[in-house]
Amino acid sequence: MTPRPPCTIEPSIRLRRAIHVGDALLVKRILKSHPNLVHNPDASPAGLSNSNLHLAASLGRTDVCRVLLAAGHERPCPALNENHQTALMLAAREGHTDVVHLLCEADSKAVYEDDDENYHDDGGGGGGGARVLLRRDIRGRDAIMEASAGGHDTVLQLLLTYFPGGPYEAVRRADAEGNTALHFASGNGNLLVLRTLLAAGADVERRNAWNWTPAAYSATVQAEVYLKGLVSEVGRMQQQQQQQHKQQPVRREAAANGAAALGTANVDPGKMVGGVRVVADHSDEDE
Repeated sequence: MTPRPPCTIEPSIRLRRAIHVGDALLVKRILKSHPNLVHNPDASPAGLSNSNLHLAASLGRTDVCRVLLAAGHERPCPALNENHQTALMLAAREGHTDVVHLLCEADSKAVYEDDDENYHDDGGGGGGGARVLLRRDIRGRDAIMEASAGGHDTVLQLLLTYFPGGPYEAVRRADAEGNTALHFASGNGNLLVLRTLLAAGADVERRNAWNWTPAAYSATVQAEVYLKGLVSEVGRMQQQQQQQHKQQPVRREAAANGAAALGTANVDPGKMVGGVRVVADHSDEDE
């Protein structure tokens, strides 16, 4: 009988299996032998052409993500699947805080050209491009909306911290249907995320393409009551800030008038030492 040839597994399959189990050392060895598999898009019908980083980010494999980034996975530009989603979007949707932090930090150090044809790392973290955070999928959603829909408050705070335009601009963005991150958070009843978004400046009166506000999408009565309470609290804080701004000129004028009055007061020069008024001691007279 002719012996059967040894059964060999394709390197691409072995690589994906290593990512599934989180074996970063094996991933590194396979990529060293097969550097062309750094992206390795999933060609299965349900795979959406997800790359290695997409898979590792969705599973929360931080060490594997670090290996893939070092191998140049995001060069010359961030990898996208068939839905134009980045690995950061998948990690934010699943709530993998460490992976989100890693990807945001790597993105803040990366500098991309406008045409995404060239890439280089400035190595210091300053002046980065932060292009991954600005990416949208085919529905116009970004990573912040994914984190809000999933109810991942810590991930949301990380994304708001790294967003290049600041938290206020981040929470004002809308998808293709006009939904903001507040719409997604309200629709899923995520109370902590609601507070974070409102603190960042989310517009509670913003209406989507169907003329619905975030409060109208409240998943539960509790979420609706909580959202309205937060809105009232934010309104009171804004009124207090406006009153303080109005009172500041009055206080400054009063302080200026008081200083002028002190300057024209008749004070005995002999009782002034170093600009401080000396009060005479009358203890002997009291005795």
